[in-house]
Amino acid sequence: MAKRLSYLLFLCLFFAVTAVFGQETAQQNTETGPVNEFFRSENKIYVAVGVLVIIFAGIVAYLVRMDRRISKLEKE
Repeated sequence: MAKRLSYLLFLCLFFAVTAVFGQETAQQNTETGPVNEFFRSENKIYVAVGVLVIIFAGIVAYLVRMDRRISKLEKE
């Protein structure tokens, strides 16, 4: 229980820090540039963000699964 609570606290702090530092970069002009124009012209930015979210979720799920297996082996 304490381990899960520590994971949850870590994730909350991670996303809070990400949001705080993300505000600084959001103030910059990111509308210019050929790459941004390409992604935004055909709404491919959503596909790129979706792929990154799926990859991140897969890595997190893998790590949680491995942690459970290791914990189970330690108990035996």
